[in-house]
Amino acid sequence: MTTLRAGWIITLRGLSHWARQPAVPIFGLLFSVMLLLVFGLLLGGAMEVPGDGDYLDYLLPGMLTLAMMFGVEATATAMTNDVKRGVTDRFRSMPISAAAVSLGRAGADMVNAVSELGTLVVVGLLIGWRIDASVGSAVLAVALLLALRFAMIWIGIFLGIAFRGGGTTSAVQVLVWPIGFLSAAVVPVETMPDWLGAISAWNPVSATATAVRELLGNPSGLSGGLLDDHAVLLAIGWPAVITAVFLPLSARAYRRLRH
Repeated sequence: MTTLRAGWIITLRGLSHWARQPAVPIFGLLFSVMLLLVFGLLLGGAMEVPGDGDYLDYLLPGMLTLAMMFGVEATATAMTNDVKRGVTDRFRSMPISAAAVSLGRAGADMVNAVSELGTLVVVGLLIGWRIDASVGSAVLAVALLLALRFAMIWIGIFLGIAFRGGGTTSAVQVLVWPIGFLSAAVVPVETMPDWLGAISAWNPVSATATAVRELLGNPSGLSGGLLDDHAVLLAIGWPAVITAVFLPLSARAYRRLRH
């Protein structure tokens, strides 16, 4: 059996689990929608964007980006559960490539990411968000969001194996939440103290969120600097670097699994 075919079969396995137990993906969607409504409607009235941009238009690309990043928790948890339940052992005993297992996990998670993006876009449009961009720019924005999610998948696989003994969710939340909010996702970096804004500007989440705002015609909250001038390039480069680092690390961790 080829690696791609085996990976596709494992992808279908993941999707069938969600179909039989839809609570996990549904709660994930509801959590993202809740965050959007809290920041957009509850707190949004007190938020200001430099340049007098509309905060809701500023917020939506950031929330789309955060949703892609927070997906690392679902990946890590699913991978840990497979290891603890012996599913990974069964895969390792089969005549399939080790890469097929990770590709299958990635395929299922990417399908989930697309559904989450679609849901947030619809909710955003319903509450007043507007897109001022060509179809080509919108497609590129979605591609950058999915590129970030793809990179997060490999971090999730690595962490899921590394923390397979327990505490995966807590460990991932401790890592992901500060990184997610220490960014330009929900507030402009220019409203932060200089030293904090400099750190935030180099955050991969800031790069993707700013690039998506630029491509969708939404306010960036920036008036210059590296992030403002090269957001799209950074949004391409960061996922590429993350994938290049964590894909081989996750593959090595998978090969070294022992029970």
